[in-house]
Amino acid sequence: MAELLLQAPVAWVVALVALQRLAEMAVARRNTARLMAGGGREIGRAHYPLFVVLHASWLAAILATTPADRIPDAWLLGLYAVLQLLRLWVMATLGRYWTTRIITVDGAPLVRGGPYRFLRHPNYWVVAAEIAVLPLAFANWPVAVLWSILNAALLRHRIRVEAAALAARRSA
Repeated sequence: MAELLLQAPVAWVVALVALQRLAEMAVARRNTARLMAGGGREIGRAHYPLFVVLHASWLAAILATTPADRIPDAWLLGLYAVLQLLRLWVMATLGRYWTTRIITVDGAPLVRGGPYRFLRHPNYWVVAAEIAVLPLAFANWPVAVLWSILNAALLRHRIRVEAAALAARRSA
């Protein structure tokens, strides 16, 4: 059983995504600490653990419910790779302000360059697409649908909290 899992494409893909997310969490922790040391305030702390659970359970669900011998759709995996490039663009644009939490720093400029020139909340759009695309690459539509719905519900709340936190800086 363990040998079969080690040979499963889904196990390798999920492992790579998990490693990527752990690396991003390290960057987010570093940026959060820097922002907080510079007078930042965290807003919406109570809902943050729900995002951690959502993302961890999404990867676990993909791994647990995808047949080990399922070959992923190359086009959808390619789309997922493109989404990672978009994620990097968001992170590079935000620079030291990129974090997985809502941290606001009075007087800090709002970022309006990069992908923010084209749409609001580009990182949330990328994440929403990832949550659907990765399981669909393995023809696992139940995970794609359920976790997309859960993510949408959490994002709906988070965007309201974030908008309220940034409102004062928008009017300045």
